[in-house]
Amino acid sequence: MSLIQSPKRRPDTPSPTPSPTSSPTAGAVERPRSGPAALLGLLTAAGGPRYAAALLVDALGTGLLRPFLLLYGIGVLALDPGAAGLAMSAGMVAGLLVLPLTGRWIDLGARSLPAAATLLVRAAGSVALLLADGVAGFTAAAVLLGVGSQSWPATHAAVVSTLTEGRTRDAALAAGRTLRNAGLGAGALLATLAVAGGTGTLQLLAGVTAAACLLAAGLVHSLRVSAPPAEAPQPSAAPFSPAPATGPALRRITLLSVANLPFAFTFDVLEVALPALLVLHLHASAAWSSGIFVGNTVLVIALQLAVVLRLGERSRHTALAAGGIALTLSYLGFWAAGGLGGTAAAGAVAAVSVLYTFGEILYTGSGTALVAATAPPHLLGRALARWELSMGVGRALAPAALTALLAVGPGVLWPVLAGATLVSSVAVARLRPRG
Repeated sequence: MSLIQSPKRRPDTPSPTPSPTSSPTAGAVERPRSGPAALLGLLTAAGGPRYAAALLVDALGTGLLRPFLLLYGIGVLALDPGAAGLAMSAGMVAGLLVLPLTGRWIDLGARSLPAAATLLVRAAGSVALLLADGVAGFTAAAVLLGVGSQSWPATHAAVVSTLTEGRTRDAALAAGRTLRNAGLGAGALLATLAVAGGTGTLQLLAGVTAAACLLAAGLVHSLRVSAPPAEAPQPSAAPFSPAPATGPALRRITLLSVANLPFAFTFDVLEVALPALLVLHLHASAAWSSGIFVGNTVLVIALQLAVVLRLGERSRHTALAAGGIALTLSYLGFWAAGGLGGTAAAGAVAAVSVLYTFGEILYTGSGTALVAATAPPHLLGRALARWELSMGVGRALAPAALTALLAVGPGVLWPVLAGATLVSSVAVARLRPRG
């Protein structure tokens, strides 16, 4: 376990093609083959089996949180759906507000401790659910769960970035996302079974979630991963000396985060826009929406890691921009498919969703990896926090924006979404360092 006891602090620079060969641990998994063995190897590359177990808990918890939390408020606490939804929104906002503080904590050198804290806060949220007896208690639980959930991606990426580097880091992040998507499906299935079992089963599920998060927090904290706080480069005392390069690097990350806002709408296109289009405008069976969602989940699980490994020689900026182009084309394809009418339109939407899924894979496989590779070492936490903040803001705005545009008509939704994503793709390409 020497890797865990003495993690290597990677010397990342804003270069679009950092060398992956300098890490002593990279040789074993730098170019793994895709498949279950590669997935397991990458999951244990950053933190060992204990951290892989914590990732599994996070994946299942993520799958449970959204459907489980709302159902708990309505079914167990007998809350009005509007009140439950408002409490969940409060939790999301609280999580976004805490993200900058999480980033600064990471920049002090902490790694496994913030990650463990997010799991501990989530465990406290599950306990608060069991103790809640009204709107106030449910809101408190939603806030705790929101804070833990929103901060986890940044803390996880910081741990992986400390224990791996280069393209091994990209692959390890992709492996974590693959596990996360599998957990989304498994968690949703467990939530469905819990609903069938009644309120008692929902309460049992909350207790199990609390215990699992508490165990995972202990596992992560036991790794004792940290990094020496990296000092900002000092400007030369000579007159007219150039300013440190970290300022432009952080500004570039900020611009990348702004460009990420339209990309963040991607997930709600699958969960909100497409079901509404199919059921309300095309009058198709809800089974089409379910089938597209399942197909998307299966493709992401099967292809995410393989695509990231395949693009190992490509610039991360190029991969992210290409993902935006694929998403743009898929939005135009959804617009065209909707004009067919009837079953043919539903089938065309399902076919175009394959292109949409490929764009999603490129986006999720390159976004966080690009930020981690570009950030100056002493600003890694703040850079990751800004990226995740843009992701959270985009996801918070997406349901209202998508449904409002779709209410005007598909002829408004898809061109606006395609245009915004295309502009963001061009911006990402132009933000690539030159020379």
